[in-house]
Amino acid sequence: MSPNLQGREPFMSQNSLYLGIDLSKHWLDAHLLPSGKTWRVSTRSPELEPWIEGLPSDISLVVMEATGGLENRIASLLHQRHIPVVIVNPRRIRDFARSCGLLAKNDALDAYAIALFAQRIQPPVRELPDTAQIELSEIMTRRRQVLDTLAAERNRLESVHSKIVRQDLKTHIRWLEKRLTQLENELDRLIETNALWREQEERLLSVPGVGPVTARTLLAELPELGRLTRRGIASLVGVAPFCHESGTWRGRSFIEKGRAAVRRTLYMAAMVAMKHNPIIRDFADRLQKTGKAAKVIIVACMRKLLIILNAMQRDQKHWQIS
Repeated sequence: MSPNLQGREPFMSQNSLYLGIDLSKHWLDAHLLPSGKTWRVSTRSPELEPWIEGLPSDISLVVMEATGGLENRIASLLHQRHIPVVIVNPRRIRDFARSCGLLAKNDALDAYAIALFAQRIQPPVRELPDTAQIELSEIMTRRRQVLDTLAAERNRLESVHSKIVRQDLKTHIRWLEKRLTQLENELDRLIETNALWREQEERLLSVPGVGPVTARTLLAELPELGRLTRRGIASLVGVAPFCHESGTWRGRSFIEKGRAAVRRTLYMAAMVAMKHNPIIRDFADRLQKTGKAAKVIIVACMRKLLIILNAMQRDQKHWQIS
């Protein structure tokens, strides 16, 4: 039986099956609606693959939370069986669960909440990243991690006095710098061997304000670029403003969620574009003349730059001023 929803009866479809999967490091919990069947399965190969092979082939939708990469292998196996799968932000699931009165939290309840989310919300299925896309994304993520660690070690070097600690920090900094160079060389190799990525990177780099880091972050972390509408891509990244008002009261619009890594590099690109890209510079000047706050202007420029890049990738055109 499904966990009690405090008197709420979930909508039941007679013909559609919805599977929710809650992932942890060593196992997964799954819940199938409307049957209420549940599983706990080891994520190790001897058990995982036969379980996926034994799932009903007519499942309408499988939903999993994004869990830092653990979900990629399972999503790939489901995709091979032609079972639609969607990976969603965990916050969406928790917000949905609270709205349904599911306040308790454990693995079984989480799997049920995810299945109910799949059944009620039916999020759209998007193309899953292939092995090469996952590798590119993971290398870019590792590059950011090494850069963050390198910055932290350099800051520590400025504040310590012990010769032993200073020497240790210098040794570690040299090693991190070497690893950073190796990772960037690996990124060069990956993109060079992929004709589509080479073409897309060249197109992105033609835009004033977009450098190699921004271009590669977009290739790795935003493969949907050029495939969504302007509103869709802005919402996905997290630069679409949400209104904040009630009745006659009007609060400030705000942005939230989205892909933080993309937003972070887009911020730096927009700052450069506001000085060197004539379209973004003129746009920022117009906003400034209307009295917009500096942060509002920057976010608006991030969104405009993203929309331009999205249109360029969609139309397969290089930068040009109309």
